[in-house]
Amino acid sequence: MRLAILAVGRLARSPEVELVRLYVDRATAAGRALGLGPVEVIEVEAKKPGKAAEAEVLKPHLEAAHVIACDERGQARASRDFAAEIGRLRDDGVRKLVFVIGGADGLDPALVAQAQAKLAFGPQTWPHALARAMLAEQIYRAVTILAGGPYHRD
Repeated sequence: MRLAILAVGRLARSPEVELVRLYVDRATAAGRALGLGPVEVIEVEAKKPGKAAEAEVLKPHLEAAHVIACDERGQARASRDFAAEIGRLRDDGVRKLVFVIGGADGLDPALVAQAQAKLAFGPQTWPHALARAMLAEQIYRAVTILAGGPYHRD
C-alpha cells in the first residue's frame, strides 16, 4: 500500500522539512517488508485563494485512494490505534492511502465530507510545517508498531 502526505503549500528549507524527510525515509525503508510504502510527500498550490480552489488542486491526487483528512474536528487516535487502522487498510486491499493537510484555513468542507476518515492531532492548533512532521512521525511509528518493534509504552 502506497502512502502519501498531500499538503497545500510548499515548505521552504526548515528544520520541519528535514524532520518530515527523515521520518518519510525511515517509514519507507521499514515498511517495505510489510507491504507499506513508499511514503511520499506531495505539495500543491492553488492559483486562486480559498478552500475551494485548494480542493481543486488536491482532487487529482485523491483518485482511487482511501482518504484521511487531517481536520480539527476529526478523531484523535492513540499511536497503536493509528497503526492498527493502517494495517487494517493494507490487509483489506487498499492500494493507496492519502493523508490530506489543507491550507491556512483548513480543508474545504466538501472534501472533508468525502474523506473516508478524519484525523485530528488534538484540540490545539498546529502550524502546517509541524503538522506534517507530526504526521510523518506517526506514520513511521505505525510502521514500527506493525513490524513488532519496541514501543515506548511496552
